[in-house]
Amino acid sequence: MSVRLKLTLTYAGFLMVAGAMLLAAVWVFLLRYVPDRAMLINPDDKPAHGVFPVRSVLLDVFAPRAAAVLAFLLVFGLAGGWLLAGRMLAPLTRITNATRMATNRSLSHRIRLPGRKDEFRELADAFDTMLAQLEAHVAEQQRFAANASHELRTPLAITKTVLDAARTDPNRDTGRLVDRLHAVNTRAIDLTEALLLLSRANLRSFTREPVDLSLMAEEATETLLPLAERRGVTIETCGDITPTLGSPTLLLQLTTNLVQNAIVHNLPEQGSVWVKTSVRPKTVVLTVENTGAQLTPQLVSTLTEPFQRGTERLHSDHAGVGLGLAIVKTIAQTHDGTLTLIPRPAGGIRITVELPAISPHTDRENQGIDAWPPQ
Repeated sequence: MSVRLKLTLTYAGFLMVAGAMLLAAVWVFLLRYVPDRAMLINPDDKPAHGVFPVRSVLLDVFAPRAAAVLAFLLVFGLAGGWLLAGRMLAPLTRITNATRMATNRSLSHRIRLPGRKDEFRELADAFDTMLAQLEAHVAEQQRFAANASHELRTPLAITKTVLDAARTDPNRDTGRLVDRLHAVNTRAIDLTEALLLLSRANLRSFTREPVDLSLMAEEATETLLPLAERRGVTIETCGDITPTLGSPTLLLQLTTNLVQNAIVHNLPEQGSVWVKTSVRPKTVVLTVENTGAQLTPQLVSTLTEPFQRGTERLHSDHAGVGLGLAIVKTIAQTHDGTLTLIPRPAGGIRITVELPAISPHTDRENQGIDAWPPQ
């Protein structure tokens, strides 16, 4: 049976039970105050011969009318219940239709259920929100797939071009050919590793343990210091101990990407990078700020999308593969954190990563991890 039919039978059954109880109460009341038998009285107030069976006559009169009332209640309950059930289930019908459309890959449809905010309205609004998120996610995945295909095709096309040129020109300098192929192959490997890292971070398949973001910042800065010196960029680091919970490998990758991005996308000379860690009541904060070109808020809002760059593509060994900030955003989200990008008025950008903090006295019983700091 359909839900509408079940509700109809439920309404009709409830109405029948209520009517039967009401009639039973009336009958009990009549039996209580009406005698079983009564003497016949003549008009001259003299007793007549014989006794009149009051209850028997009353039952003969009451029973047919009670049955008629119950029959009316049954018909009324079935008809009214069918209409009421249909009215109540109308929102579910709209939600079901929207679900069918979503199953057919039509994610742009929205229910937009009118009326007061009740359980059906909350369900419809939640479903609309889910559809909007799914539509945005699918669109993002489609853009990502298209961009990844383009980025992966580029080194392969370059490799094919170089090899074709070498085949048509046997006297070509093999040293330069090998160097060119090595550079192109290195870029393809870097891109593939970045894509794999992005996929692993999305799966949240990593072990969480206490991590100090300030140590991650120092390690990333030391690693990238030669790159900064070659580009004439100065790096300043400061801040407090910032204990959080997560994957040391992923958080080091996050910090490294931020510092490298700040170094590469900087002024041609005499640029600066500031790396700072701080502690808030419930979170720890890593801030990486750099000088550079003027950026608009509209452009900054797109930098965390895969294969987006704040300036034109840089042809150098450290130009990146366009996944740096996308990886940072994914790692921050998988650690229940947030990533904020703000353009600096004087040029450049300020990037802030905020992650949940753990207490310096955290123990295994409270957090499910070893005591902080690690021994």
